[in-house]
Amino acid sequence: MISENGMKILGVSGWSGCGKTTLIVALIPRLRARGLTVSTLKHAHHAVDLDTPGKDTWRHREAGAREVILATGRRWALLHESRDEPEPSLTDLLGHLQPVDLVLVEGWKTGAYPKLEIWRPLGEDKPPRFPDDPTIVAVASAPLLDPARYGRPELPALPLNDVGGIAEFVVHFARTSETA
Repeated sequence: MISENGMKILGVSGWSGCGKTTLIVALIPRLRARGLTVSTLKHAHHAVDLDTPGKDTWRHREAGAREVILATGRRWALLHESRDEPEPSLTDLLGHLQPVDLVLVEGWKTGAYPKLEIWRPLGEDKPPRFPDDPTIVAVASAPLLDPARYGRPELPALPLNDVGGIAEFVVHFARTSETA
């Protein structure tokens, strides 16, 4: 998938607790070292507040401002209040990002975009998703799974502890011209 502003999108998908965030944090510096610009989108299923209650920007939002920008000499952040609006789609959120080579997406695991599945045996009720999800383009697992045993012999299988190998896969993915 390529976003409307030309960015390549790759999801890092898997069950809660399988190591998605840990892998993303390990991948970003490796991808940047290989010349890619990278942004991330993270979906949370619980309430998150990035603002400190009682501080000025929090007070602005509480007073009813739809958007508040907090800016310093080192970074800026835009806080957008959805109020009674529906949750924005992944496509909507991608439209807010500045163009980069690759956007790594954590969450939205049922979305129709290419994903790298992270899998660990977390219990019998948490099987790998790749056998039934054609949007998964590779699986990184510990222990290493054989996708052929699940009817997907074409699917790349990567050892989860080989971050360098996973980074190479992601770089190749980001640089190919397929639009998936």
